[in-house]
Amino acid sequence: MGKDMQRALLWAILFTSCFLLWDNYQVYKGEKSFFHTEAVEQQAVADAASSVPTGKDIDATVPSAVAVKDPVVVETDRMKVTFDREGAVIVGTEMTLIPRQADWTEVGLAGLILDRKPAENLGNVDLLEITKNRTYVAQSGLVGGNFPNHKDQYKLVSQKLSMGDADKLDVIFEATKGGVTVKKTYTFNRGHYGIDVSTEVVNNSGAAIQPSAYYQLTRDGGKPEGESSMYSTYTGPAFYSDEEKFQKLEFGDIADNSASFEKFTNNGWLAMVQHHFVSAWVPANGEERENYAREVSKNLYSVGTLVKLGTIESGKSVTDKAVLYSGPQDQDRLEQIAPGLELVVDYGWLTFLAKPIYWLLSFLYGIVGNWGWAIVLLTCIVKAILYPVSAAGYRSMARMKEVTPRMKQLQDRYKDDKQRLNQAMMELYRTEKINPVGGCLPIMLQIPVFLALYWVLQGSVELRGAPWVLWVHDLAMPDPWFVLPAIMAVTMFLQILLNPKPTDPTQARMMYIMPIVFSVMFFVFASGLVLYWLTNNVLSILQQWWINKTIAAERAKRLQS
Repeated sequence: MGKDMQRALLWAILFTSCFLLWDNYQVYKGEKSFFHTEAVEQQAVADAASSVPTGKDIDATVPSAVAVKDPVVVETDRMKVTFDREGAVIVGTEMTLIPRQADWTEVGLAGLILDRKPAENLGNVDLLEITKNRTYVAQSGLVGGNFPNHKDQYKLVSQKLSMGDADKLDVIFEATKGGVTVKKTYTFNRGHYGIDVSTEVVNNSGAAIQPSAYYQLTRDGGKPEGESSMYSTYTGPAFYSDEEKFQKLEFGDIADNSASFEKFTNNGWLAMVQHHFVSAWVPANGEERENYAREVSKNLYSVGTLVKLGTIESGKSVTDKAVLYSGPQDQDRLEQIAPGLELVVDYGWLTFLAKPIYWLLSFLYGIVGNWGWAIVLLTCIVKAILYPVSAAGYRSMARMKEVTPRMKQLQDRYKDDKQRLNQAMMELYRTEKINPVGGCLPIMLQIPVFLALYWVLQGSVELRGAPWVLWVHDLAMPDPWFVLPAIMAVTMFLQILLNPKPTDPTQARMMYIMPIVFSVMFFVFASGLVLYWLTNNVLSILQQWWINKTIAAERAKRLQS
């Protein structure tokens, strides 16, 4: 009964883990979760007598790639930013320090087997862009009257377009319409992807005006080009407010008007999220605003916020400020820009465990300066924390290995009496102080950490392209030469030799097949994840060997006495 329970528990853990991974994979593909419940669309109450414009009044159309004539290109120490003079909107952000990556099937042994090679020049990552296949822009302007918006021509006022050695760079655009002048100032700071956006509204119309400023992101619903074939991650809009916290929106829900999010608030931000990168508008906290999301045209979506600027008397001016971030999901930097912005780094349902693991991993990286060795140290720390429980499990396994011949005798003696066999086995366990499920504990305790680390490696841009040693050039991608999975298989064979051999020949054969199955499965896992499991196996082998040796010495001492 004990071994049946142990096998059943192990299979339950395996199937549960596989199911949860599959379920999260479905969610990140845009499918519904198995645990999905239909969201109730939020009913926002608006003042019917108000004359303040709404998100529906904003024109979200964008120019085609060929329509961006005479663009303004700004160069900083981290980005090359392209402006369209029409609207003074940003239509391109090239990450000059972040190169594109080849798919793992194009390099190493997989590339040789599949006869695939990466392009000679992959270039840098482009986030905002307008091309034949991609539309992704950041827009802003005024509504509520005959005011300049993102469809009007702006004049470039400033002259300097390169940061050079300066610590900051101001790029200023200006447009006048209906007696109202709008001056947009984009301030770039050295070392940052965030852009401070200042919108000054000067009223020379001769009458009081009540404009609202809008900040929006318009993007097609396609996945990022070049996304790895080994995973599927979330791509789409997100809102954050103190009232409802982090809310992701599916493009399909926006199209059929079923998206649920906080529409009226005075805080928070809006973003377009994709794997490792994000673009976000962060208006000033405390401003009354209306969030909106809509389908502009087929497979083109716009999310934004509308900020009330109040009444501006003739001859007066008002300045509104916001931050536009367009860059990698650097968690430390995102936390500094706005509360909750770091939540765009999606660790799935194990966020509560993944975030502390990431924090510890970052701390260790600060000590050793290499993410691979940080993972090795993380494994040692986890192993040390779980040592008391895992030691008890390994002791049970060691004792069970010693009594395997006696278990075989009992099975032969009571092969026709299942009930009597179970009683005899339980008596043997009690006599030898063996916990029949003790061997499961080390695996059970490692699985949550393993799954959390899976999400950390997949979601953290800090590990994108992070090398370890020699042939491992990217811990977030599979081992290009499958060396780590092969070594891991060897360690699994060694663990089998140290553990009690099943009395059933069929089970024994299955145990020797499992390392091969797991090594093949780990071929497509991130090499950092394989490194964690390999290190854990090595430590487990050492721990099991020492416990086996200790128990054998204790038994020999008892026999001598």
